[in-house]
Amino acid sequence: MTANATLSPADAVQGQLEAYNAQDLDAFCAFYADDAELGAYGGETHTRGLAAIRERHAKLFADFPQNHARLLHRAVVGAHVVDHEHVTRAPGGEVFEVCAIYSFAGGKIARVDFVK
Repeated sequence: MTANATLSPADAVQGQLEAYNAQDLDAFCAFYADDAELGAYGGETHTRGLAAIRERHAKLFADFPQNHARLLHRAVVGAHVVDHEHVTRAPGGEVFEVCAIYSFAGGKIARVDFVK
């Protein structure tokens, strides 16, 4: 799935999840707005702008080449998508669950808040 402004929020989140699991950095970043932000739910923004998101995920993909997120549940409310995911960094490695709350603007992901 490729990013475009006509995708529904759920389809955009699914596309970025597929790109994340494929470690396709260009496809992954295509779903994000230029001024997108990542942060902790109810907390500080830790990554601002597409360039910083690209840098963060390039490092993550290099450090964890077998990283994989499995969708456990998805809820869609208007222009917000909430994913509950099970993440495995590597076989036998770190495993955790995360809730990612996606907000949209202009058909792109504008902010993701993480609960971990």
